[in-house]
Amino acid sequence: MTEDAAPAPPASEAAAPKKRSEAADTGLFLLKLLVAVLLLRSLVVAPFTIPSESMLPRLWVGDYLLVAKWPYGWSRFSFPGSPDLFEGRILERLPERGDVVVFRAPPANEVDYIKRVIGLPGDTVQMVAGQVILNGVPVPKQRVADFVHPLTPNSPCLTSRYDPTDYSDTLEDGTRVCRYPRYRETLPSGRYYEVLDLNRVTIDDTPVYTVPAGHLFLMGDNRDRSADSRVDPADKGVGFVPIENLHGRALVTFFSTDGSAEWLKPWTWAPAARWDRVGDGY
Repeated sequence: MTEDAAPAPPASEAAAPKKRSEAADTGLFLLKLLVAVLLLRSLVVAPFTIPSESMLPRLWVGDYLLVAKWPYGWSRFSFPGSPDLFEGRILERLPERGDVVVFRAPPANEVDYIKRVIGLPGDTVQMVAGQVILNGVPVPKQRVADFVHPLTPNSPCLTSRYDPTDYSDTLEDGTRVCRYPRYRETLPSGRYYEVLDLNRVTIDDTPVYTVPAGHLFLMGDNRDRSADSRVDPADKGVGFVPIENLHGRALVTFFSTDGSAEWLKPWTWAPAARWDRVGDGY
């Protein structure tokens, strides 16, 4: 006699896959999250911090911005680490004059700067006595009220290599401030913005620059305190900026601080925040 065969296990039990460990599930989730964050930062928006006063009065030291990555297409500088994957830009679109852009500063291509687009490829740009001459036509420049900027730990009313003048002032209530001459510039398109022109300095008068193909002429709004396209890279400027170097366009301020907070003292965080600057668009 032969013994009866043992009954086969239910099909559902035989086909049941082995369960991943909790650690593996957590690792997979974190990997997916990292990929999503990298894609968001590379293709959609990225944060940027204002490190200097070169874009006063619009942008203050300590402002935190979101930079839109899609308006001009994408280049290798759009991605963390700037991997040398391809040349040029995918879906390239030219900025408009007056756009505030973040870019990788030539010639070293190691540090990110923020400036305003003044000249497009083929344009001629010159400064005469502090006034922009665009394609042979002076850009209207109107004097407006002084820009009064509070003295804070990250904005101490510094002098510069171009202009050593002390612009500090004291209000009637004893508050210490910086008081700067302010102007409104209006581009041929009708777009306007405010700039600071503090004094007559060397970069207020320049030769005529012709913007080469594939490049931009960029300037800081704080005209006497910005090493921009007017300044040769050999003198710590950026010269003409390749369009490939653009990260994107300034979109909105999501936080701002006056620099008085200390990381190890949480009770100092809220008083240092400049909440009235949050939500400003560009």
